Amino acid sequence: MSVNSKPTQALVYTPKALQQLVAYLRRQPRFALDTESDSLYSYHGKVCLIQISAHDDEHAGGAPEIADFLVDPLRLADLAPLGELFADPSIEVVMHAADNDMLMLYRSYGFTFGRVFDTQLAARILGWSQVGLAALLEKHFGIVSNKRMQRTDWGKRPLTPQQIAYAQMDTHYLLPLRDLLVAELQARARWEEAQDAFAALVAADPAARTPEERTFWQMKSVRDAPREQHGVLEALWLWREEAARLADRPPFKVINDSVLIDLVKLQPETEAALEQVPGLSDLQIRRYGDELLRTIRLGRLRPLPPLPNGEGRPEQQLDKPAQLRYDALRRWRTETARSRGVDADIVLPNSTLFAIAQSNAASLEELAQIAGLTPWKLKHYGPAIFDILAHTAVMQPA
Repeated sequence: MSVNSKPTQALVYTPKALQQLVAYLRRQPRFALDTESDSLYSYHGKVCLIQISAHDDEHAGGAPEIADFLVDPLRLADLAPLGELFADPSIEVVMHAADNDMLMLYRSYGFTFGRVFDTQLAARILGWSQVGLAALLEKHFGIVSNKRMQRTDWGKRPLTPQQIAYAQMDTHYLLPLRDLLVAELQARARWEEAQDAFAALVAADPAARTPEERTFWQMKSVRDAPREQHGVLEALWLWREEAARLADRPPFKVINDSVLIDLVKLQPETEAALEQVPGLSDLQIRRYGDELLRTIRLGRLRPLPPLPNGEGRPEQQLDKPAQLRYDALRRWRTETARSRGVDADIVLPNSTLFAIAQSNAASLEELAQIAGLTPWKLKHYGPAIFDILAHTAVMQPA
């Protein structure tokens, strides 16, 4: 088969098939992309499948169809040709919730992107109430996805027919969805705004995105543990992280959060007492019982971990004049978002409001240096922002 022809099979797991696929995609103006990982089955989730769909303009007669391909990174040693393709700014890569896939592909393979279209971001810019892919596919194409497949193990081989069908569905309709969104964005004069947002996704430096540190404060159920028992909770949480890492399993598959909280509350001292902990299985007691009892004993001796210091709420670091500016900017953003029918962060994220309030920019040039103020946002929101900064300056005491 010539390298310039379309691959004849959906599963791509040999260097030759990958070369054929890349050559085929380079002749397309755009293609859809998605990934599947094994984050529900390993401690550090890895990319297990890369789904790609393109308009098949090369078949004989009729309207273009959609051709679907599944690239198997677990069977391919070199994915560099894909990375070069993704980075090509002449080809648009269509994704849903693109930021997640872009970051995972960068951290796994160093891939970056030249041009993207994010269907979820486009739907949010339009102010659609439902922006999840499953909801969009059902509403606009009558497609109901198999929710059971969301918890399947994508790291196992061979892939089942059900997995293949589900994976293909994730990208098969992204191109028609993209066309629908483009028409709506243009009809509502939001196409320029969307393009600006997509360009910001591409321009963001993934290397600057440090992985979020895992701490027990991230547990939703942490509030169920009394403050005086947080030392035991932290000790058990750290033990579970290490056990999960060594076994290459997600922490919840070692012991889930609710059982962890019950261990903290009951603090059993014997194996018989462990048997009274709700949700703790006989297998878990046999496997982890001695370690759990030892960890609880040591946890009682730990100093209480300090409470979160407001991380994630940078406004607490502002002085009074900056706080005044920040509050005024938030009120303006709320009203702007309401009038446009979008979520507040589509107007500007909190981090950008914080940076504006902190900088108290005195010119458009200074505003343009603030992260998150893209050219479109600067053009449309810049004058209002300057008015707010000027007004709050007048309100401040001399």
